[in-house]
Amino acid sequence: MIEGIITKGVGGFYYVKTESDIIECRARGIFREQNIPPLVGDKVLIRINPEDNTGYIEEVYERKTYLVRPPVANVTQAIIVMSLKEPAINLWLLDRFLVMAEYNRLNIHICINKADLAKQDDINSIMGMYDNAGYNILKTSTKTMEGIEELNNILANQITVFAGPSGVGKSSLLNKINPGLKLKSGEVSKKTNRGKHTTRHVELFELGPNSFVLDTPGFSSLSLDFIEDPIELSFYFKEINKYKYDCKFNGCLHYKEPDCEVKRQVQEGNISSQRYDNYIQFLEEIINNRRF
Repeated sequence: MIEGIITKGVGGFYYVKTESDIIECRARGIFREQNIPPLVGDKVLIRINPEDNTGYIEEVYERKTYLVRPPVANVTQAIIVMSLKEPAINLWLLDRFLVMAEYNRLNIHICINKADLAKQDDINSIMGMYDNAGYNILKTSTKTMEGIEELNNILANQITVFAGPSGVGKSSLLNKINPGLKLKSGEVSKKTNRGKHTTRHVELFELGPNSFVLDTPGFSSLSLDFIEDPIELSFYFKEINKYKYDCKFNGCLHYKEPDCEVKRQVQEGNISSQRYDNYIQFLEEIINNRRF
């Protein structure tokens, strides 16, 4: 039997990359019986039928990480791609992506793309906000090639999920790094200022030795239903988590409680008020969801 990694799954067929080839496989019935379907990113053991060179997945190795949306295994890092213009940046959506990536304990990078279209002051403002929150941020442009080499270095020897709304240039960035991918790029609709959804399924692309990337469908929203207890949310906002232990009350939600150190740090400018406002919106959403 041969080891490989699932790079794509469509209609019950799994495409497994081995050292020498990509083999179309089906999964053994036991996976359906156990309700453990193989996922893109899974490292697997396959048996090949020599008659037609197709295969069967015999074993799925233990997963190091598992994402629910998109359904992917063994991702090591997330690069969240946003643009300041065409489309305009949505910090509410960016923070939801960050919460999801933090929940899954991924190494996180924020990529501000289309830097050539934005004013430097606007870029600095966003980069300063998220640098203060504890994130690595880079700015890129496929027009000027700014940041492309740095992005390429970040992608090396990783399985990376590329996340972000449609139209921000995820596919275009990957095409610059590896022109052989020839991913379709979505144009931004002039009427809606939203990207057209061109990526139809989750697929793992090989960028180089031991380097893979997932170009995932664009999202317009992300449910926070994976957070069961409202107090969990503060763990996924780095700067709030930093100060929460100095609050007067254990279990402080940093919402309506008195003597809250987090709210004090917002007033002093050490925590972004925009980030805090998004935290409160997410917190109210989680609290309301628990009532139903």
